Amino acid sequence: MPKDKIVIVDDDEFMRDSLLEALSRPDLNVVGFGRAADALDAVADGSASLLLTDMRMPEMDGMELLQEAKRLDPQLPVVMMTAFATIETAVEAMKRGAFDYLMKPFKAEEIDLVVNRAVEHHRLVAENQYLKDELAKKFKPADFVGKSPAMKSVFEEIRQAAPSSATVFIRGESGTGKELVARSIHAQSPRRNKPLVKVNCAALSAGVLESELFGHERGAFTGADKRRIGRFEMADGGTLFLDEVSEMDLGLQGKLLRVLQEKEFERVGSSETISVDVRILASSNRDLEKSIEAGEFRQDLYYRLNVISVELPPLRERKTDIPGLAKHFLERFRQEEGVRVREISDEAMDLLCRYDWPGNVRELANIMERLIVLGRTDVIEVGQVENALPKSAMKGGPGIGSGAAASGVGDGRVFEPRALDEVEREFIKATLAHYSGARAKSAEALGISERSLRDRIKRWQEAGLLGEI
Repeated sequence: MPKDKIVIVDDDEFMRDSLLEALSRPDLNVVGFGRAADALDAVADGSASLLLTDMRMPEMDGMELLQEAKRLDPQLPVVMMTAFATIETAVEAMKRGAFDYLMKPFKAEEIDLVVNRAVEHHRLVAENQYLKDELAKKFKPADFVGKSPAMKSVFEEIRQAAPSSATVFIRGESGTGKELVARSIHAQSPRRNKPLVKVNCAALSAGVLESELFGHERGAFTGADKRRIGRFEMADGGTLFLDEVSEMDLGLQGKLLRVLQEKEFERVGSSETISVDVRILASSNRDLEKSIEAGEFRQDLYYRLNVISVELPPLRERKTDIPGLAKHFLERFRQEEGVRVREISDEAMDLLCRYDWPGNVRELANIMERLIVLGRTDVIEVGQVENALPKSAMKGGPGIGSGAAASGVGDGRVFEPRALDEVEREFIKATLAHYSGARAKSAEALGISERSLRDRIKRWQEAGLLGEI
């Protein structure tokens, strides 16, 4: 493990030597200087973990050194030392960014304690910055798997939208990767060092969602035994992602509109107005124009959300991306699970490419994980893929698309064109059967909310298209 570099500057040679001796430890690399200018040279390369400086020195005093050191390395902790301490100088030093303030003379235990705290603080700040940088790399648009023209267009839209503070509305079917787009926009924006906070609007009732968004005061309603900070406050300075915003109650839509317009709100049960600086990203798998016509979504809110629009194509419309995605998931799950599967046969890949993937990329990821976890050989063969895909697809029903499937899957099965609603109905029915009717598990596997699944089942049952489930 590399040693932490401690830079000491004091024009008093005796004090400087005493500190060098006191901090002589195997885990520290301690250097001392009598002039502030020499100390600046030692911290300029960003390698120092702590600067200990006297306050009164010729040529450049400690306060000036503090300011210059912070300019060179903003994350560097600086501890001020003086025998002429006053409250005013201590306050001024802290205002200028000093980490701590020591009065001479001090004991060895005191300097040890301050140095340990400062070094640990510097280490945590550096680690935090490293993790943020790695996260930003992880969610660059270039790391999306897809070379189709449709995805290249999405990458370009993300690149253009990210640097601004404009609201972005992300459209796409369930499972197409809307949250990944939101994370990528945030990671490339000037707000990347601030929080990205997510709210699933489809998963919460109107009352709970209001409290989640805006917070509440103690006693605001039954069960509110303490104050709660809402997601808007959590995201202050950063980004708030409203997933499936189309599921939000109309009354709450009005309150959201006010926050977008005024950038302020009140917690539930409070009259105190709170101002926030939050960038909004929103998503929906619905056609909001139709929701507006049906009176289910506010047109004025839609205009506020739809400043920049990013539309994710369904996987069936970019089938040239399937081989790359399948190999990406194979490598990812192979490493996570530590299994022997290493490749996909050409026949198996061909079948994956001909399936229409109603659950989109999320469904492909689930299928690949299943194939890899259950794989017993180095190669995934076509028979394993046939067993993993829904039975209805293998009968020529929902799922198997163009190409060889038009005349069969290779063993006489014939492709039968179906209406999209019928395809979706059969796929959902098959998924419910697979999970023994468990709606929560089925909704998760399908990549939709339990409420959306419930609405679909109710609609089909009322139309006499689906029996009891």
